[in-house]
Amino acid sequence: MSEKKVIKVVKREERNSQQQKAAAKVKSAGETAQQAARDMVNTVTNWVSEFQQKRRSETQALAKLINDPA
Repeated sequence: MSEKKVIKVVKREERNSQQQKAAAKVKSAGETAQQAARDMVNTVTNWVSEFQQKRRSETQALAKLINDPA
């Protein structure tokens, strides 16, 4: 009826290696967050440049249509 509880003994070397792995994960997670932010900025920048290019071409087409003496 009594349940035996398991106690794990963690040695210093094992603890240090676990801490190093955890630090590496945090660093890589930060890098992925930075990369995601860069991707978002790049996407929005591309949208803005496409919008501006489309607006310029429409403006030029409209100017040709208005100035065309036909």
